[in-house]
Amino acid sequence: MIPDAKTETLMLIIRNKIRPDSIIYTDTFNSYNALDVLEFKHCRMNHSRQFASQMNHINGIENFWNQAKRQLKNYNGIPRKKFLLFLKECEFRFNYGSTKTQLRTLKKWI
Repeated sequence: MIPDAKTETLMLIIRNKIRPDSIIYTDTFNSYNALDVLEFKHCRMNHSRQFASQMNHINGIENFWNQAKRQLKNYNGIPRKKFLLFLKECEFRFNYGSTKTQLRTLKKWI
């Protein structure tokens, strides 16, 4: 989780997590404007004009958050200190699809 979505906050995180010369896809949120002058290749998707361009879209992350919100709703609130653990569970469920696949993966890990 991030404290806010200000340009300074986002750029510090992006610089620490993403390699220079990487391609970054975003929507048109103003805080991403600084990416245009940094060492990244910045591609924007303006959802009011188009939702995807060839293979470039941000549907994957939006799909993840929709699923995560539905799943997290079942817990009726999550303590802030434990949120990342719950989010990791959502990530696992998202990445390993069906319950059958999830169980098979967990058995391999044991």
